[in-house]
Amino acid sequence: MYKRCPCSVLHTNTTKDFLDNNPYLLLVSNIQDRSPVRVLLQLITERSTDSDPFPSHYIFHKRKRQGDAFGAKCRDAWARCRRFRKNGEVAELDEAITLYRSALELRPHGENVSDRIRSLHHLALCLSYRYIARGLVEDLEEAITLGRAALKLCTSRQLDRATSYHNLACDLRRRFANKAETRDLEESIELHRSALELRPLGHPRRCSSLHQLALCLSDRYDRRKEVTDLEEAVMHGREALKLSLLDHPDRGVSLFILAHALRKRFQTRLTACDLDEAIALSRAALELCPSGHARQSSLLHHLAACLSDRCGDQKEVSALDEVVTLRREVLKLHPPEHADRGKSLRCLAFDLRKRFEKQDTMCDLEEAIKLYHAALTLCPEGHPDRSSTISELFDCVSKGGDKLREVADLETSILLGRLDLDRYPSEHANRGVLLHNLGRDLRKRFTQEGAICDLEESIKLLRLALELRPTSHPDRSSTLHELAVCLSNRHDKLGVVGDLEQAITFGGEALDLCQPESHERRGVLYDLSCYLSKKIQEQADIPKLANTDFLHQAVSVDNPTRRVDAASPLLELSQHLWHRFQKRSLVTDRETDSKTDLDDAICLATYALELRLPREDVSIRAWVQRLAQVGANSEESVILDRAVGDLCTLANYYRARFQTEDTITDLDEAITLYRYVSQLCPTGHPNRASWLHDFAQCLADLFHRQPAAVNLDEAIALQQEVLPLLVSNDPGYDVSLHFLADCVQMKVRRQITGPSSDASPVTASSIDQDILKVALETLRNIPTRLLHTHTGTLCNKDAQMSHFRSSRQYKELVSLCEKCGPDQRMEHIRTVVPKYFQFVTFSHRWGEREPLLHDIEGHSIYGMSAVGGWGKLQALCVVACKQHCLWAWSDTCCIDKYSSAEVQETIGSMFVWYRQSALTIVYLADVHDNTSLRSSEWFSRGWTLQELLAPSRVLFYTQNWSPYRNLQSLNHKTDAAMLEELRAATGIDHRFLTDFSPGTNDARSRLQWASSRRTTRPEDIAYSLFGIFNVHLPVMYGESAEHALGRLLAEIVSKSGDISILDWVGVPSPFHSCFPAHITSYGRLPTPLHSRNAEEKSLAINQETASAEVIQLGKPDLRASSEVYDLRSLTKVPLPRFLNRLLLLPCIPYPVMEIQLKEAGSSTRGYTYNIQASGLTRLEIALPTELKDVRKSQTILHLVRPWHSQLLGSTSELDVVADEQLLSTFNKPFNALLLIQLPHNEHRRIASSTPITARPIEANILESEIVIFNIV
Repeated sequence: MYKRCPCSVLHTNTTKDFLDNNPYLLLVSNIQDRSPVRVLLQLITERSTDSDPFPSHYIFHKRKRQGDAFGAKCRDAWARCRRFRKNGEVAELDEAITLYRSALELRPHGENVSDRIRSLHHLALCLSYRYIARGLVEDLEEAITLGRAALKLCTSRQLDRATSYHNLACDLRRRFANKAETRDLEESIELHRSALELRPLGHPRRCSSLHQLALCLSDRYDRRKEVTDLEEAVMHGREALKLSLLDHPDRGVSLFILAHALRKRFQTRLTACDLDEAIALSRAALELCPSGHARQSSLLHHLAACLSDRCGDQKEVSALDEVVTLRREVLKLHPPEHADRGKSLRCLAFDLRKRFEKQDTMCDLEEAIKLYHAALTLCPEGHPDRSSTISELFDCVSKGGDKLREVADLETSILLGRLDLDRYPSEHANRGVLLHNLGRDLRKRFTQEGAICDLEESIKLLRLALELRPTSHPDRSSTLHELAVCLSNRHDKLGVVGDLEQAITFGGEALDLCQPESHERRGVLYDLSCYLSKKIQEQADIPKLANTDFLHQAVSVDNPTRRVDAASPLLELSQHLWHRFQKRSLVTDRETDSKTDLDDAICLATYALELRLPREDVSIRAWVQRLAQVGANSEESVILDRAVGDLCTLANYYRARFQTEDTITDLDEAITLYRYVSQLCPTGHPNRASWLHDFAQCLADLFHRQPAAVNLDEAIALQQEVLPLLVSNDPGYDVSLHFLADCVQMKVRRQITGPSSDASPVTASSIDQDILKVALETLRNIPTRLLHTHTGTLCNKDAQMSHFRSSRQYKELVSLCEKCGPDQRMEHIRTVVPKYFQFVTFSHRWGEREPLLHDIEGHSIYGMSAVGGWGKLQALCVVACKQHCLWAWSDTCCIDKYSSAEVQETIGSMFVWYRQSALTIVYLADVHDNTSLRSSEWFSRGWTLQELLAPSRVLFYTQNWSPYRNLQSLNHKTDAAMLEELRAATGIDHRFLTDFSPGTNDARSRLQWASSRRTTRPEDIAYSLFGIFNVHLPVMYGESAEHALGRLLAEIVSKSGDISILDWVGVPSPFHSCFPAHITSYGRLPTPLHSRNAEEKSLAINQETASAEVIQLGKPDLRASSEVYDLRSLTKVPLPRFLNRLLLLPCIPYPVMEIQLKEAGSSTRGYTYNIQASGLTRLEIALPTELKDVRKSQTILHLVRPWHSQLLGSTSELDVVADEQLLSTFNKPFNALLLIQLPHNEHRRIASSTPITARPIEANILESEIVIFNIV
């Protein structure tokens, strides 16, 4: 309520003045002495809240000169309001509202302002109470309107201003909770901040403001997920708790609010200390809450939620018992008619189900099912919680079926699933879950009863669920796995052709989607191994396995703990395939079959190795690293001995495929596996020498393909280790000895000949290396992903390289290079390779249903529907094909928008990509035939500015994909009529449209081009200009648009020293006072007045103010604390620069000596000031708001002209500037900045909302000095 202690008010004003400024005092009925000191001290010591600012023992007391009707109505109304709060009778509240309306009519506008403010407060408060009681939105809207009216009447010195801020902010937060409009929450936060500023430390209501601000910031965190909001909420919560001493009545609220914020921070950071503190605070708040209090259930619920989080995160099973106990207490406090009983039932059921999962207590699951049934009766059709309650009940029943195999539970689960599918439409968000769960339960019933109709329906439902779960969906792998199990069952039951192949396909995709650390991965891998083994076992020439139990047992999704050893049979099958591969590879017409055998052998051996991994290791690499650090225990020693042999077997398979298909990745895989063997195999192992020899041969093969000395050196070292392990008469000894000699000879020959290409013949390998080098350089400078216009598929850089190496251009290039010398060969390569990879860029306005990266991966766009964004991509690729371009790039599908690193790289590279593209295709979806492109929305978007300026070649297409105005030009930027239309649409000169260079030159004009453009995300308006100004700054989505624009402008000033960007009119940015808050402020340049007009206006101003009272301002002493230069040492003046958000700006200063607020007429809006500055003629400015603090005697203002050497010419000529040139330059009117001096020799720009045109006095020009101002 008070901005400062009331005693200080009385120290600066007399009692009479205080009474005149506060005509209606709140007097305590038991105080006889009516002195303001006694009254106000009593008010401070009394406890009050902003929702109840005037307790019942306060009464309205009017001055004797006024009637008593107003006070009587107010007393009666407040008494009724108190009765409502005590008994909950809304009729009393209705009467109170009627009385307050009558009282308000007795205080019309302009009379008894203090009474009217308090009447507005009370009426708004009663309407808020009625909104809480009845939920009538009209009451809340009126309360907000009245709150705004009260705030408007409160002056900056009014004692009720903090209360006005606070109450209006609370009502706005209530409206945000009802309508979820972010602007209400933002305004509520700003109002609470304002109230907090008026309530310093020691103020009795500061704690209440801290509470409400913390809650609002917590709400904003829920909406925007910005951690800074959560941190600030925790900070305010801690301060409120410090202010709430042990006996403070609001201590329980402070404890609860801080605990609430800490729990949210735990959910973000997963730091156990936050959760522990939240639990401790919740317990303390619960101890302060008396039994039966309305807040008791909320505190119990919050403490239970915190403990439940601890159970989920820290796996503390013991805490679950306390959670369940607390949930039961909450349920007791919520009788059947309570509005929150359904929520309490669901929460208790959820925690009981969680305890069942951890402790395997079936009674908990049975009780959870009963509670969900009870909650379901409280959720009729259309209730928002009905769907989730049915889904949770469905899950509980399913878990019961898994545990007990009770058909009754399974039948209930299936019945609920069918009910869900009938109730919810096809577009419902949970339909995929419902389809999956029902399909799973039908497959379980098939397993129990063998009814094939259940299996058929399960397959149908799972296929539908799969369509609703695209590649990026987190649950796609579980649906793929379940569907594969069903198809394998149908294959076993009916022998349906193709079911087993589909099961292998779906199982393989599910395995690819499972993360290595996922607990589901082993089950998926186990079942996939079974499918693949079944397929191979059905082949005629494969002998039957001795142990086939794993092929016939129940699938792993039903019996995850009963899996038999599948690794040994899999390896046995892979050996059979390996032997068949060796036989078929000798027969010419069986090469394809032999390749399939080798692929299957590698697949089976890989699965077997992963199945043998201990559960704590997620990969072979992790297992090897762990064993290297801690060694193997007794149980792992047996597994380790088998695994080393399995690793060698798999390495041999990979090496054989490398020798067959010449795929370098297979050789790399073989080397990796042999490296694991060398680490795991003990020194005395009988096969160590053979395995190390094979390892060395792989390294030698790699050296032949990629001549790196390190590979050859390692091969030699391995062979040197092998020889001592063999005896001289061993057959392998001679082989190893000859191989060592060959490796040494290769190393010596390489050292003698060196790397010179002139001294050795041209080989296919060296040509391939040269082409590969240039291709990699080219790919490094183009987008990561491109659309292949011939096939319509999305290709990453590996796929682009693969297309190139299999292309006709590659083969012709190799043939050409074999016939020419080194220099000519490189010239051909540098011509052909970039031409092959030239690409088209796409510029357009985003529409609905644009396909993104995850939509297009693995698909051809030509096979998709031509609706929406798919049609645009198809047309883009067709046009690119006709323009003889093999590749195309679109910002919709060629970027992974969920990767912040890739988005940062794309924004930093986009200008370069458009500049390097062979062609940019601009699609104007809103331009029809025979209409002008000037009306297109494309010209109003932020990102399209660089897409217009960067490319050298552009073609515009209309809605039906015909060239604009049927222009047949190969480049619309070379058409004169087209350039004129573009100039008219954008305001950009022809020379920039055809030959634009990125950089900070002429920065003011470039900002003006962007001033009328908009972006969907506000901060993108700055990011879209990074390429145009050739700056490289971090992209920080979530920052404000003002901050993003401020960082860009600061970088421009730092790189160029350009002061033209300071020439704007509008609202200043919170980032820096010399920058605008919005880029729209650069829309037009303020035009300085003509010299003669300026003189006439100055004379008129002098005549008007000759007899007016003026305010004398402080006199500055700039020489004492600033760098100062005269006009004879211009070369020494530094350029403008930024240092830690401080602008160091050279300026010619003109100290303001006098300032006068001109009397405004009745029709005049705003404030008009006459200003007299040293060295300038008197000038006049009109502002929409009042200049604060100008009446203080120590206030120092400067009108300044920012200085840059470009004002006079090049830097080299500044030493010889004549007086005539100085007079000619500095005698003209200029746009000045008005600066106010702050402590520590800092300044801030003010009055930026209007142009300030200043006219120097000629006699003082040559005496001017340049001063470095530190501006914040």
